[in-house]
Amino acid sequence: MANNKLAIIGGSGLYDVEEFEDRELIDLNTPWGKPSDKILKTKYHNKEIYFLPRHGKGHFISPSNINFRANIDALKQLGVTDVVSISAVGSLKENLPPGKFVIIDQFIDRTFARNKTFFDEEIVAHVSMAHPTSKGLMNACEDAIRKEGIDYQRGGTYVVMEGPQFSTLAESNLYRSWKADVIGMTNMPEAKLAREAEIRYASVSMVTDYDCWHPGHENVDVQKVIKVLLENASKAKSMIKNLIDNFENHIDPKDPTNNCLDVAIITAPEKRTKNTTDKLKTIAGRVLNK
Repeated sequence: MANNKLAIIGGSGLYDVEEFEDRELIDLNTPWGKPSDKILKTKYHNKEIYFLPRHGKGHFISPSNINFRANIDALKQLGVTDVVSISAVGSLKENLPPGKFVIIDQFIDRTFARNKTFFDEEIVAHVSMAHPTSKGLMNACEDAIRKEGIDYQRGGTYVVMEGPQFSTLAESNLYRSWKADVIGMTNMPEAKLAREAEIRYASVSMVTDYDCWHPGHENVDVQKVIKVLLENASKAKSMIKNLIDNFENHIDPKDPTNNCLDVAIITAPEKRTKNTTDKLKTIAGRVLNK
């Protein structure tokens, strides 16, 4: 089990874990460009962990402009096997108030301005997204959240909208009619790309506000959101420490993510050029170089 490596992708309000003192910032390039920021390599209780701020440190990258492919490729280059995404979201349900955490198990992808696959030239692959999050990693997240006594819900559907604007009232009510739980702007195509890279993925959403459907939140106010964000971020940092300690205990050797590319690539070998195979070496080298 020694080669399992955990990375945290931090969303709004979570740009660093300053308490980790053993710090190395890694500057990587990928065939898809540069990741959002340098990746922090650090140790906690003698376990290696990586941290990447999704919007860049200081929050300067809009959701539509995040280079999701570079982020996932860079983490895979570092040998990361497990990613826990932490995101700020709006709530679509009365029983999910600001401050509550939701361990996501489903997504509805409403984004339209993003590159959503590594397999967009010559080599075509279709991975299953029926169950987009890893059950073992969800168990690890639940265990880590419980230890901190954080109010949470296990299981929930996250609507991923394009942004950067918040929803209209009609959109918010539409998503509620779909029985979705939370709404945010960043977990897609991140979850899809992690699956293509055979990286186990889990998502913890931190509720910052009720979306505009709620009479008390008709105007989502960034200043109010930031206040809850900072409270959530400190809870998230405690959760991360627990995760580092426990995630390996929950890894499922039969997780379908582990070898999903075995049955995903449809392109005939003679159609694959060296150029494209080289581009995909980090993501799919395990299957392309057989």
